[in-house]
Amino acid sequence: MSAEVIDAVQAPAAPRRYPFTVTVVIPAYNEGHGIAAVVGRVREALPEAEVLVVDDASADDTAARAAEAGARVERHPANRGNGAAVKTGIRRASGEVVLLMDADGQMDPRYIPAILGGVADGHDMVVGARTRETQGDTLARRLGNRALDALGAYLVEGEVRDLTSGYRAMRRDVIMEFIHLLPNRYSYPTTSTLALLKAGYGVGFVTIEGRRRGGGQSGQKLARNGVRFGLIILRMISLFSPLRVYFPLSVAMFALSLLAYLASVAVSGVWLKIPNATAALFVGGIIVFMFGLLAEQIAALRFQRRDQ
Repeated sequence: MSAEVIDAVQAPAAPRRYPFTVTVVIPAYNEGHGIAAVVGRVREALPEAEVLVVDDASADDTAARAAEAGARVERHPANRGNGAAVKTGIRRASGEVVLLMDADGQMDPRYIPAILGGVADGHDMVVGARTRETQGDTLARRLGNRALDALGAYLVEGEVRDLTSGYRAMRRDVIMEFIHLLPNRYSYPTTSTLALLKAGYGVGFVTIEGRRRGGGQSGQKLARNGVRFGLIILRMISLFSPLRVYFPLSVAMFALSLLAYLASVAVSGVWLKIPNATAALFVGGIIVFMFGLLAEQIAALRFQRRDQ
């Protein structure tokens, strides 16, 4: 697998014409107030690209305003989630390269040349990786993103940066291999990055300055985000490298079973008696290891390169 950090400042300015066609996919939900401005900035930066807005059943005039601004619009009849809108955009895109951007205006188009330039240089995916200080509007969110990056790097045994950034470009034929793995709601950026790295594709990272959103978070939203964070972690582990988590866990259980046995001997002085805790931890360690081994084989089948 290959991951490379691309210096967005020192990299040569990419031409406005690229050796591939580009579709800019913008998932949108109730963004009628600002979608026209976003489409306009994208069309100014990429005048020859197809701009595809996927309206996820907005209750306002998002679709009409996007069409008026010159975008092609695909509309979901019911709200399916941001990830589902992204998948619709990828499937409907006509370009050889898909550039994903959000509809809220938080993604600066001035980084488009560096991101698409990375694809032109041979990367299969290039991610606009925000600086650590701008990876979220709260300290909890920024720390959570760092934890995800660390776990992702451990699972794929390679460098990853800003796994939650949706600002990215990818070769359409490559991402189509893994589109069935992308969730309909959240964590499609995490899943797509790790899927390509796990399959051995080249992924590059361009450093960008993210824009923070104002406002605080309620306790209810923090709790909901915490549950979402936990589900993303479980999904990452089960999809990409289960044995790298289950094997250390099984070793820890074996070690605890030994400690339980030695503690029992120290207390009772009887060597031939096996405590229930020892038996349970030992058997549990075997089960966890075998489950991880099976999950690892299933995960490996998902990421076999089709061209090999």
